Amino acid sequence: MIKMSKMHQRLCAKSAAMLALSAALPIGSAYADEVAADTAPAASQLETVTVTAQRRKENIRDVPVSVSLLRDEKLDVLVSGGQDIRVLAGKVPSLNVESSNGRTFPRFYIRGYGNTDFNIFASQPVSLIYDDVVQENPILKGYPIFDVAGVEVLRGPQGTLFGRNTPAGVVKFESVKPKLDKVEGYYNVSAATHNTTNFDGAVNVPLSKEWALRVSTLRQHRDDYVDNTFTGQKNALDGYNEHAERVQLLYAPNTTFNALFNVHQRNTTGSARVFYANLIKQGTNDIVDGFDPKKSFTNAPNFQRLRTNGASARLSWDLDGIKLYSITGLEQVGNYVSHGDIDGGTPNGLGPTSPNFIPFQVETAGGITSVKQYSQEFRAESKNAGPLNWQAGVYYFNEDANGFTDNFDTDTHVLTTHLASRQKNSAWATFGSVNYAVNDDFMLRAGLRYTKDKKDFNTVEATNIVQVNPTSADVSKAKVNWDLSGTYKYNKDVNFYGRIATGFRAPSIAPASDKVSVTVADAETITSFEAGVKADLFNRRARVAFSVYDYQVKNQQLTVVGGTSNVTRLINAAKTNGRGAELELEGFVTPSLKMSLGGSYNFTEIKDPSLSIATCDKTRCTVTDPINAANRAVIDGNPLPQAPKWTITATGRYSIPMENGEFFVFTDWAYRSKINFFLYEATEFTGKPMVEGGLRVGYTWDAGKYEMAVFGRNITDTQRITGAIDFNNRTGFINEPRQFGVQFKGNF
Repeated sequence: MIKMSKMHQRLCAKSAAMLALSAALPIGSAYADEVAADTAPAASQLETVTVTAQRRKENIRDVPVSVSLLRDEKLDVLVSGGQDIRVLAGKVPSLNVESSNGRTFPRFYIRGYGNTDFNIFASQPVSLIYDDVVQENPILKGYPIFDVAGVEVLRGPQGTLFGRNTPAGVVKFESVKPKLDKVEGYYNVSAATHNTTNFDGAVNVPLSKEWALRVSTLRQHRDDYVDNTFTGQKNALDGYNEHAERVQLLYAPNTTFNALFNVHQRNTTGSARVFYANLIKQGTNDIVDGFDPKKSFTNAPNFQRLRTNGASARLSWDLDGIKLYSITGLEQVGNYVSHGDIDGGTPNGLGPTSPNFIPFQVETAGGITSVKQYSQEFRAESKNAGPLNWQAGVYYFNEDANGFTDNFDTDTHVLTTHLASRQKNSAWATFGSVNYAVNDDFMLRAGLRYTKDKKDFNTVEATNIVQVNPTSADVSKAKVNWDLSGTYKYNKDVNFYGRIATGFRAPSIAPASDKVSVTVADAETITSFEAGVKADLFNRRARVAFSVYDYQVKNQQLTVVGGTSNVTRLINAAKTNGRGAELELEGFVTPSLKMSLGGSYNFTEIKDPSLSIATCDKTRCTVTDPINAANRAVIDGNPLPQAPKWTITATGRYSIPMENGEFFVFTDWAYRSKINFFLYEATEFTGKPMVEGGLRVGYTWDAGKYEMAVFGRNITDTQRITGAIDFNNRTGFINEPRQFGVQFKGNF
């Protein structure tokens, strides 16, 4: 008989309790349940937060990664008025989300590291994972937020345990799961400015002792409210209709096996992004005098539509000494098109003195005829009671994407050119990680992953366009990634951690045009160093997390957009450096007042003296970068686009107990410092600092079963330019308008 030390005996007891609990729970239930019975908070104490950042359910304090979790009221408030996924921008440290396509093509950035590419075949260094299935194509990343248990934001490379393109980090969504115990659900209805209506709800139905069903639905609408002064049509632009459904079926016959099946779809119609010609005052980054966001001079059709669907199966076997998982995912884009007046201005015939004058007309459409994505993961996880535990698995990914770009005559709106392309992408990986408890206070973790990625790209059809050769490309790349971290328990409330991690993003391909051949950006890699502290304070009345990091990206894939023509191409920068810090603090100031404060400092810098790019017409904008002999801007030393140095977020909730319920006031605020829109720097194409705030005042009763509230989003009516088109006279677009509304929620 082997004699164990007292430390190992304690580890065995704790591990056995954890494993027994996890075996009884269906996959992904970490958000709804506490780690152990003693985590139930007393009055004015914070709940224990559990996350699955390391593919296991853990207290967020024990995870050696800078990670945030949005859930419950904080998440509900953000989407109360029908907002799409871009509302997450700035709501946790180091996260930005933006889009030049409105609701349908979000682009994510973590620690300033992302990708501005709007090509329909683009990849991003931030991976979005929904219910354990990666959403690789950018069109899939905009699935709306409803009936969600939590959103985890994992900062820094996550290339060991997660499947696709994670060098910047992961944004991870987990739906509320079916339960076997009772019929329950919720409904949520709101109405707001511009006839914005939102309804979402869910019902959980146990079908038997072994089967349970959960059906969730979302309906969103906003009227067109922007007048088209070109056609004279009132309320012509910037509305939307969105509906989505998710059906989940849980089969849990015993504690050994359970299966969770998921079918979901999305259907979106409405306006494409509204662009405003000459939005930016020359020589400044100010909005032009007299600008009215409710008036646009659009002389081309403006619309978009999107239909997606998918299914997944997550199976789990709890065997002696080991747990096995199988995760199968299928995602499809059945139809997508976004058609717009990209210049946002008037025909040349109206003269250069017109505030809507643009040098040339641009009416385009981009779309997807089909995307089929299949992914499969098999993973094994140990259940050792001792200090050593591990997990290992294999992963396969296959995508077949077909897309197109069209150009039109802006006088007749007749198609002039059509370019259709196809990309096939396959990848496979094998991975493993090990956790070892050196003693009661020190835990070591290490991970390793081998990935092989292959892309085949070719032109399917080119109508009225002569492409520059080559018009096709085949690329393949293999890479080994690793990470090493340690967590030191200073005392029962304070942990310190350190982490070194690498990441990898496979090569990317952009289509050829009549000016540029197919461009291939080589694979990029990152090495990141991170250290931090996580602590519960004042007998769990508060908690804090603080991290510092430093990373270097080699061969970063960058997108050159515009210049003096509507052309996109890919390049690689030799190096990009990033460093910064992140802070999250929340707690009870008084039993009635709960507050949170988060912030980040993100410094990024492109390091490549040989790299130069075309810029806007220098008679129409003020380029501040050095100009070389080829009349191109040298971008060495520039920050990355859409990468604010500073972000700050804060929330506060004050409650007053009433005889039959509770009156509350909730407010949330987000600040970001200035940003660059492009790789080069120009006075006009630098977004000003932005502050947006929300307010919610309401009453809950019947033990929280019902809630009535009034709310406002962007309550200060902040108006900021959030993106631009540089090739055509300082055209740009702005943030979402101020909104006021009422909301009713009920649970059953």
